[in-house]
Amino acid sequence: MRSVVTNAATSTARRTRSHTRILATLAFSGIVVSLMQTLVVPLIHVLPELLNTSASTASWVITSTLLAAAVVTPVAGRLGDMFGKRRMILISMAFLVAGSVVCALSETVPLVIIGRILQGAATGAIPLGISILRDELPAQKVGGAISVMSSTMGVGGAIGMPLAAATAQNFNWHILFWASAALGTLVAVAVAVLVPESPVRNPGRFDYVGAAGLAAGLVSLLLAITKGGEWGWTSTTTLGLLGVALIVFLAWGAAELRIAEPLVNLRVSASRPILLTNIASIMTGFAMYATSLTVPQLLQSPPETGYGLGQSMVMAGLCMAPAGIVMMLLSPVSARITNRYGPRTTLMVGTVVIAGGYLIGAALMNEVWQIALVSTIIGAGIGISYAAMPALIMRSVPLHETAAANGLNSLMRMVGTSFASAVMTVVLANMTMPFGPTVVPTHRAFVATFLIGAAAALLALLIAAFIPRRVPAAVVGSASTVELEPEPAR
Repeated sequence: MRSVVTNAATSTARRTRSHTRILATLAFSGIVVSLMQTLVVPLIHVLPELLNTSASTASWVITSTLLAAAVVTPVAGRLGDMFGKRRMILISMAFLVAGSVVCALSETVPLVIIGRILQGAATGAIPLGISILRDELPAQKVGGAISVMSSTMGVGGAIGMPLAAATAQNFNWHILFWASAALGTLVAVAVAVLVPESPVRNPGRFDYVGAAGLAAGLVSLLLAITKGGEWGWTSTTTLGLLGVALIVFLAWGAAELRIAEPLVNLRVSASRPILLTNIASIMTGFAMYATSLTVPQLLQSPPETGYGLGQSMVMAGLCMAPAGIVMMLLSPVSARITNRYGPRTTLMVGTVVIAGGYLIGAALMNEVWQIALVSTIIGAGIGISYAAMPALIMRSVPLHETAAANGLNSLMRMVGTSFASAVMTVVLANMTMPFGPTVVPTHRAFVATFLIGAAAALLALLIAAFIPRRVPAAVVGSASTVELEPEPAR
């Protein structure tokens, strides 16, 4: 009897260690992938000189990554469901490494843009990792694991900026890309050795027409959003792209509804739980990026403006780094809220925290520590909210569609960040005052950005309130694939 008990305990310990290794490896991959989003932000002001090009052309170094991530993420999710999620993560890392090497060896803007496109193509690894966790871990550990994995989206971006700034300030800028190539290689090796391939598959034909249509619509929409301020919001180019996006999406949706195996299952995506979660994700993504765009500018503004704090890019990044750390530390808290009250409540709590952080920031922005505190509070809310979204999605879709559904949800967050970039840029560009030979945003402009961020979070809260507490089995066709939200504790 003692031998049986010992063997059972040993087997349990081995499974626990295996699950821990899987989670740690996938979380590491998520941090590395999200690092790519902020990798060149510290260089944006010197890129024209480094690449011998104009500022508008250099901005494509960032825009190209966003576009690639938006297009590839839902496609990678569908391919993961079809051919294996682990395999697609490895392919994603191959893109990341290849893009990093191209950038590291390049001195011209076209090649750097190509490299950044390849880096952006790796973003699908995060929703793929979330789906693997659902497939591989026992049910009681899935909530906490998803919280950790979801937090990596913010952690990588938050810690990436100060690290990238310090590296760029003290070394040749190519070092950033050699470092990212090394990290991508390390992730690929770790995933190949420590992460098993998920047995859950959804074989079938890949929807090439749907992928092409989605790519065309997204590129048109995101180009108009991200470049509208530069081209003019009423310019022929901007309005033309918005018109093209509308026409393409309408035709794409009609075609997807007639295809037996579509890239995006619109019938499931249009169900109330999925639709409302994705809309809330857009607003939460907006709220996340609003602080990433405005806080560094506020911290680096000259003190002579009357409100600026005169910090360097490195110090500005360090002030925002605690937000990323808090996202990771709050993962167990998010999991406990979800386990006890359900993911809808977790999302609502997160949005309340985000709104509170922005409202505090609108009143307290006179000291560096105040901005760091506000950024940390907002980061905490983002971490809690992001942990809830995959749980809300996965309780509402069949097991074999989790990667595609998570990929679409990640795309919605990217759309939200794009809208935030456009809106905040307009606000900061139009509420200005003269400062020497140039103009700078006014104090009221920064207050306005904080209030807009709070409004986005409160709108996400309102939308989340209408997400059903329970998901009928009919939504996904089988009660066995549905995780019901628990009743509130009394």
